[in-house]
This record gives sequence, C-alpha cells and structure tokens, in this order.
Amino acid sequence: MISIVGTVGVPACYGGFETLVEYLVEETDSQIDKNITVYCSSKSYPQKLATYKGAKLVYMPIKANGPQSVIYDIASLIHCAFHRTDAVLILGVSGCIFLPFFRLFSKAKVVTNIDGLEWRRDKWGKSARRFLKFSEKVAVKYSDVIISDNQAIADYVENEYGVQSSVIAYGGDHAVIEGLTFTDTNFALALCRIEPENNIEMILQAFSQTDKPLKFIGNWDGSEFGRALKSQYSAFANIDIIDPIYDIEKLAELRSSCSFYVHGHSAGGTNPSLVEMMYFGKSILCFDCNYNRASTEEQAAFFTDTAALVALIKAADSLSNGQQMVEIAQRRYTWAIVRQKYFELMTK
Repeated sequence: MISIVGTVGVPACYGGFETLVEYLVEETDSQIDKNITVYCSSKSYPQKLATYKGAKLVYMPIKANGPQSVIYDIASLIHCAFHRTDAVLILGVSGCIFLPFFRLFSKAKVVTNIDGLEWRRDKWGKSARRFLKFSEKVAVKYSDVIISDNQAIADYVENEYGVQSSVIAYGGDHAVIEGLTFTDTNFALALCRIEPENNIEMILQAFSQTDKPLKFIGNWDGSEFGRALKSQYSAFANIDIIDPIYDIEKLAELRSSCSFYVHGHSAGGTNPSLVEMMYFGKSILCFDCNYNRASTEEQAAFFTDTAALVALIKAADSLSNGQQMVEIAQRRYTWAIVRQKYFELMTK
C-alpha cells in the first residue's frame, strides 16, 4: 500500500501538490494504483468521498494549511504507521519533524518532496523560517528518497546536506483543452498567488509605465498585501485585476489568446503555472532566478527589476520563445513522465 501525506486532498481544490496527487491516482490497468491511500483535510471537503479514481481517502479533522499543517501531517503519519503502509509519499516538510518517531513504528519506505525551500519565502517570520529549515533538515536525514522539483533545488540539497535527490517536476499537458483557437488579442497575462516573493508589485509597476494591457489573475483579497495592490493599481486603465479562476477551460481561453506571459516567481522551484503556460506557445518573460532558468532551460526572456521588465514589455513584439517553451514542456513536463518516475521511486 502507498500512502500520500501532506496535501489538502483530492479531488484537487487548492494548489500544485493537490494537482500532482490528482494525476498520481489516475486510474490505469496497473495493479499498484488500486492500493493507494490519500490523506485529506475534512475541513476542505463538505462531501466526503470514500474513494476517488480508485484511491482510498482518509479524512483528518484538521486544516491542511497554515500552522495546523504540522499537526495535520503528523496525524496522517501516525495513521500510516498503525495501518502498516508499505511506502509513504510526503509532500512538503511541515510534519517531517515527526519522521524520527515514525521510523520507530514503521518500516515503510519514506519518499519526501521537500517543495521549493519553503523556509525562504518572504511570508514567513523568523520563527517559522527556523522551524521549516529544521523540518527540511530532518526530512533529508530520515527519508529514504528526496524528490526535488527543480535542478536548482537538487543542487541546493546536495550542497547543503551532501545528499543526491531525484528531480521530478510537474506535468502541464492537462492545461491545454481540445478545440482551442490560438490568437493574440493584445494583452499580457500573469497568474499567481499574491505573495511578495512573486514580485507582484514589480510587475504592476512595470505595466503602469506602459500602455500594454495586462490581465493579472490572483487571490487579491486573501491578504492586506493583495488588497492594497488591488486598490492602487485598479486605477490604471490598462491593468485588469482579476479574482482567482479555477476553471481550466476559462484559463485555457485566456492563455491561448494572450500576447505573452509574465512570471514573477523568485522562490519555490518549478512552478506549476509556469509549466502549464509553456504548452501554449506564447513568449514567456520570467524573473531572473536559478529556478526559472532551470525550468525553461534558460530560453525564456528574463528581467531583474521594473526597468528591465518595462524594456521587455516594449520589445515584446520581437520576442519569439514560445515554440521553444512548447518543445521543452512536451519533452519534460507531461503527467505520464511524472507519474512513472514517482511510482518507480516508491516501489523499487
């Protein structure tokens, strides 16, 4: 039996890890797929399915995000230990401080995706950062296999801990739906969680200095930071501040009709929204960091500050990295590839 710990659960209703699990439990003829357990937060699912795509669902009465994520993950691991799972896939390091104790009660193979160096994110205070860094250290020490979603993360793990990790990114091929018409209707697109490390303000400042229309999708009302930016930049006629869109068809329509895409993430490894966008054949402008360079094989256009982004926006008509993005995505970022790699690690 394989147990998956550390996400809100499935059906996917939150973020990148949840989407990953959605495709890991995809039903096939493989016998292994019939014996997967996914731990879910009952707080996020008013309707509690017993199974989903052949996987068994176990609900914990704890929130999966925020400070409670530590308790949520630990409770899930305790349940795994007492139900004699053969392998456990841990997504994120929040509950990994429990791994030394888990090892006392379980002989399960432990495979951990350490996520994108969570402790470096600007949203955390000093105490939270110290805790997450310690959890990461414990995860690397007590896991049988470490998964990094980006080569830059793998380099960090080897340099920091002397441990080699397996690099497995995310699939993005689900983002392109049938019947799309690919056009250019003269707007730039940005899509992300509204957090400081995603360089939200830099992107908005840059577009406020140009006439290029921007559609920026995000959870603006989820924080004071987001609400303040929404209030300030909604005043610009060329900037369209859009609330979160979870409908894959609506997202596909916007992605297929934009002029180019702007990706401001500066932390977090391989970002699922970037991988998804690479399938649409549009030029991509990325904040210049080692994660984004690794994800796009250095073929995107890169900016480091507002002035550099303004220059790229003004020269966007001459950019032409869209087909390169598609080629990279089809070679590296399919769910079939990702799924095969995960199960090879969990079962061998």
